[in-house]
Amino acid sequence: MENGRPTGATAIFPIVGDPVAQVKSPTAISAIFSRRGVDAVCIPMQVAADGLSPLLASLYAVRNAGGVLVTVPHKRASLVCCAFTTERARFAAAVNVLRRTPDGWSGDNSDGAGFLDGIERRGFAVADKSALLVGCGGAGAAIALEILVRGAARLAIHDTDIARRDEIVSKLSARFPGRVAAGSADPAGFDLVANATPMGMNAGDPVPVDASALLPEQFVACVVTKPEIPPLIAVARRLGCRTATGSDMFEAQAEKLADFLLAAPSSCSTGQGKLAENLVS
Repeated sequence: MENGRPTGATAIFPIVGDPVAQVKSPTAISAIFSRRGVDAVCIPMQVAADGLSPLLASLYAVRNAGGVLVTVPHKRASLVCCAFTTERARFAAAVNVLRRTPDGWSGDNSDGAGFLDGIERRGFAVADKSALLVGCGGAGAAIALEILVRGAARLAIHDTDIARRDEIVSKLSARFPGRVAAGSADPAGFDLVANATPMGMNAGDPVPVDASALLPEQFVACVVTKPEIPPLIAVARRLGCRTATGSDMFEAQAEKLADFLLAAPSSCSTGQGKLAENLVS
């Protein structure tokens, strides 16, 4: 970069999604590269589902494309485009970041660690607590795993896709017996109420839980980054709940995303310490 502008030597790290206007990565990740003295920039790319696989193949052919960030709705589909994946990405069956290797894309999923780190920065620790998680897609599955890894006593998962919900409950139950079950939109009795769906991103979206059952002593968190204060968070704050937003989640994982893209040693760290990348074909 020269005077903050790309040059012929600048590496690119796209973020792909549909939509993509809501993402914070182009500004935040590019700023991290600049602070680290890395000649690189993060750029947005909006691509429909049928264009994702060709795009990732084309980007791998672009030798100065060092990696790719992935947002909704492409996290699950991007997994199959990876030659290698981390253990937590395989568990979630989704990736949110890809890094170039000589033999193909290497994928990770930092959503769970980022979400829980963001909550902890707001003063809530999930250990020995109960949690309701709404949504178990690419981000939600990673968040569900991280909630239990960090010691939650009980996790209930609610998703309108019953088959997807039951699949993730079964996988988690095998690893954390007696601590996870199917849930509903009723948040009563949970210490943490977490939304891992896009509900709230679009005007007119309903609140993903029964807000009338929320109490001030509950902590409410949401993955939505735009609007800055999603409807669920706005309701929770009016009721006196402590909260964490999608922006808190992103800010908590931005440095780790940059680490992974640049192959820094801490790229696979979680709340339980460093997680070996454990790459497999």
